Amino acid sequence: MYKTGLVSITFRGLSPEEIINLVKKAGLHGIEWGGDVHVPHGRIDTATEVGRKTRDAGMEVCSYGSYYRLAETPELSFDDVLQTALALETDIVRVWAGKKGSSEATEDYWKAVADEARILARKSADAGIKLATEWHGNTLTDTAEAAARLFEMVDDENLATYWQPRGRMAPETCLNDMEAALPRLVGLHVFNWHVKTRERLPLEEAAETWGRYLKKAKTAGDIYAMLEFVRNDDPEQFLEDAECLKKLIDLTLQEKNE
Repeated sequence: MYKTGLVSITFRGLSPEEIINLVKKAGLHGIEWGGDVHVPHGRIDTATEVGRKTRDAGMEVCSYGSYYRLAETPELSFDDVLQTALALETDIVRVWAGKKGSSEATEDYWKAVADEARILARKSADAGIKLATEWHGNTLTDTAEAAARLFEMVDDENLATYWQPRGRMAPETCLNDMEAALPRLVGLHVFNWHVKTRERLPLEEAAETWGRYLKKAKTAGDIYAMLEFVRNDDPEQFLEDAECLKKLIDLTLQEKNE
């Protein structure tokens, strides 16, 4: 089953209240709150208030999008990140798998990232929270092979991941790429960017492709599909993309029942 949502950093210029109203209008299930602007790391009072307002509006906090980079952010306390997530009353914290691409990372760097991921996965599990990586360039999840290697090195069921299509890759390649994420998949980041210029485009223009991604990802079970970034940072475009996403999910679920 899919739940729908928005990654709050899509609208960094809007207040949490404005985002809550917008997502409610779109009819989505929840919001991932970002740790850079809307719910800063360690701001427990802010997290408590934003979490409460989200639930009062009939939605849930999908996850906490932290900017914690494994083996790279000693100035940021993961305890602050974890306590902020608990105040939001979410059960997923998103982190980044370092800040070096897999091709340039040394064996020592691989070990440092994997070792910290293992420690933080256990610490998060003790708090009832799942630790999830970002499927992203310039990290150790920048290829399917790299992600699979990292997950094997960590070897902890509490380490999960989000998935998104990689830039400049054909849909067939992205579908194959998803294989490495499926066993640990907790959510999709849904957007449509031009493969060459990275211009943001309406989701409707990639409906067929995203229909294929959603069909494959549904085998992971209960996961989130969260919109992230929209054309011209336009709230009206977000509302259109939200309608498109809901229709695609409905079609995907109908196929499951046929």
